[in-house]
Amino acid sequence: MSSSTPIDAEEADLKVGKAKTHAAGLTAVRISMATALKQMGPVRTARNLLRLNQVEGFDCMSCAWPDPDNKHRHTAEFCENGAKAVSWEGTRDTVGPEFFAQHSVAELNTQTEHWLEKQGRLTHPMVLRPGATHYEPIDWDDAFRLIGEQLNALGNPDEALFYTSGRASNEAAFVYQLFARAFGTNNLPDCSNMCHESTGVGLSESIGIGKGSVSLQDIHEADLIVVCGQNPGTNHPRMLSALEQAKHRGARILAINPLREAGLLKFNNPQTPKGMLKGAQLADQFLQIRSNGDLALWQAFGHLLLEAEERNPGTVVDREFVESSTVGFEQYRKHLGELDWDEVLTATGLTREEIESAAELLATSKKIVTCWAMGITQHRNAVATIKEIVNVTLMRGMIGVPGAGLCPVRGHSNVQGDRSMGVWEQSPDSFLDKLRDEFGFEPPRHHGYDAVNAVRALRDGKARAFIGLGGNFVSAMSDTTVTEAGMRSAALTVQISTKLNRSHLAHGSTALILPTLGRTEKDLTGGIVQRVTVEDSMSAVHASRGRSEPAGELLRSEVDILCGIASATLGDRVDVPWTEFARDYDQIRQRIGRVVPGCENYAEVIRERGGFTMPHPPRDSRTFPTPEGKAVFTASPLQVLTVPEGRVVLQTMRSHDQFNTTIYGLNDRYRGIKSGRRVVFISAADLAELGFADGDVVNLVSEWEDGIERRADEFRLVEYSTPKGCVAAYYPETNPLIPLDSTALDSNTPTSKWVVVRLERRA
Repeated sequence: MSSSTPIDAEEADLKVGKAKTHAAGLTAVRISMATALKQMGPVRTARNLLRLNQVEGFDCMSCAWPDPDNKHRHTAEFCENGAKAVSWEGTRDTVGPEFFAQHSVAELNTQTEHWLEKQGRLTHPMVLRPGATHYEPIDWDDAFRLIGEQLNALGNPDEALFYTSGRASNEAAFVYQLFARAFGTNNLPDCSNMCHESTGVGLSESIGIGKGSVSLQDIHEADLIVVCGQNPGTNHPRMLSALEQAKHRGARILAINPLREAGLLKFNNPQTPKGMLKGAQLADQFLQIRSNGDLALWQAFGHLLLEAEERNPGTVVDREFVESSTVGFEQYRKHLGELDWDEVLTATGLTREEIESAAELLATSKKIVTCWAMGITQHRNAVATIKEIVNVTLMRGMIGVPGAGLCPVRGHSNVQGDRSMGVWEQSPDSFLDKLRDEFGFEPPRHHGYDAVNAVRALRDGKARAFIGLGGNFVSAMSDTTVTEAGMRSAALTVQISTKLNRSHLAHGSTALILPTLGRTEKDLTGGIVQRVTVEDSMSAVHASRGRSEPAGELLRSEVDILCGIASATLGDRVDVPWTEFARDYDQIRQRIGRVVPGCENYAEVIRERGGFTMPHPPRDSRTFPTPEGKAVFTASPLQVLTVPEGRVVLQTMRSHDQFNTTIYGLNDRYRGIKSGRRVVFISAADLAELGFADGDVVNLVSEWEDGIERRADEFRLVEYSTPKGCVAAYYPETNPLIPLDSTALDSNTPTSKWVVVRLERRA
């Protein structure tokens, strides 16, 4: 099975230089401003960047990192990638009917993701009718009517899929899930299914809530911060300021990652002269772990901490907390007593001395925050690994106390808020009961499709309609060839978008593109100034309001579009005031306050105070809403994954010039890459053993139990600091290599960080 991913013509100029040893600095400022001025011009640049992440401004669409309090918020409260995201949305280039008249779908399919989004902002609703070669304009009312007719013609509601990206506001997410359930389905796949679902499952089963337990202040006050499976310099750059502040207060940082990333080593803070010139050293210890070695590492940490407790009782294990607030400790202790150190060293690729040194940090620190991201969540055993992180945290009593806790770092700006608002294919009966009582209809109770099962349903003919609220589902999903074929088999695909992307081109028989307002733009829906709300990685909910003029006169807000579709589809079948919701988002917030736990008086709190923090029992009161009523220690088997001879294991990742599937440019300066994306980072040892040289061009071939070879062609090998047997490359170009059925246990998240491949020499 071969990928049809186009190759950018600019890749012919690919150059490889030396990897950087620090993040940000003056270069980041220069690139941020150059990008903004080129795409937005000076007036819009000043207007947008100075309001980015400000109290009366708008929330960054490329980051879920929390904002500092008002006293410590900078005038320029954004990072390089935030500036790129705002510039990408605020571009003066537009894509309207003339563009689609000039370019057929077949022609557009030959272009790269980078080229497609670079064309500009979508400005007109467009339709591709059965058998047509070009999208053509359609007015809004006709678009809503057509969608309603197609949805109502389905054999049953479960043939419809309602996908959500993490960009949607709380108001849009609430309306969306309400529409889906009033229509009669819980098919609400979202981007969290692909990235963070393992965290939600692991934390829910261990501490009773699938969210992190720390605040930004906890990061500042910690004396040890563990950063594992995460590259903050590229994926969460504003986190670097928090790490710098913690370091200034005396904190130590333990970094655990297969690649030696610049953002784990040093941060040159462009906000201050000292930070710019001298910078802050970050990692006090760096463990260059093999891919998928984290489960073994955290079990080794637990084993060593228990040994330290036996040597000096009462100095490591928080006995009072463990005995009063947890269950399962003795089973966990017994399980780790049988730890096989040979397996640990094989799995991690580390020495015992390195592991013992890191465990000493965990044993002697008084306030520990542990952070992780997709380097942990996208493995077969991801849920078990997260539970091991929780085990160590519980053992040390590092939850529900200042300066300590669990910190899963989300990537998309409101992926956590979407879930809080009910965008979940497995919402509990308690939430559905609230919907029933508030709106007077009986929501479906059976679980719906997550992202992976949504593709299976399309593939198998069980789903025939797909609505995408933002994002680029086709490119974000694993097994790209299967995903594209599934989408093309649908009767209807609808994409609510700001820019053109691959999902518009892998389309159903009838396809619509509905252009929406961006986060930076004024929303005057209903003739009043509207604002929306989002929830960050640390459960803080706050308002966001754009100030720029919309890219086109026909753009509508996500809320307005969704209410229009819902009204045209459902008519008077349910007693939901869609028109009133669109006219005044406070009407939605009032319903959120009566339905969503922790959001009481939502409209009033947002209007009067601007925001609040969602309740979190483990953090707030050291209580745990698990079935046991306590936090749960777990014992997970240690499975050491091995790679066949002559093969390597690939992890997919972002470049520094992208956000999720949005490619801002073809450079990755932290890793020394210029004008190219089809590269594979590989160790010198693997180059020698496999008979390749730095600069060779290869095809990537993944081999799986289903017997199907999946291919991604024409990648240049780049010698890099990565463990032997472990290579890395960018997504979405490498997503075709991951089978749909290769997912994490319990969470069903694609295993994008463990892909066994062979390197095939090109003829």
